[in-house]
Amino acid sequence: MSKFLIRVIVSAVAIAVTAAVLPGIRVVNNDIGTLLILGLIFGIVNALIKPIVALLTCPFVILTLGLFVLVINGLMLLLTASLSGGRLMVDGLLWAIIGGIIMGIVNMVLEAALGVNNDQPR
Repeated sequence: MSKFLIRVIVSAVAIAVTAAVLPGIRVVNNDIGTLLILGLIFGIVNALIKPIVALLTCPFVILTLGLFVLVINGLMLLLTASLSGGRLMVDGLLWAIIGGIIMGIVNMVLEAALGVNNDQPR
């Protein structure tokens, strides 16, 4: 349960960083509660819907040598924005793809720093 909570917080921080860097992505009410709700929505979307979309678009991923994964990440960010009830605003697919790249980098750095992906028992 603690790993899930850490992942939600990491996703919230990644959304905040992305919204601060990109003018095409905005968090409407930029407080901690809103960011945590967005992190939770993003985590659920990535856990439930992204594997299905990745499986269905596997030929495109192979054909584009993996670059279509960037489009999938952007679509997951757009889906998060549409499910957020107006808390997250994304201006288009291009901003979503760029935001997905930035969020992926921030998530990777924070999860490595916090040791979330370590499979070793503590």
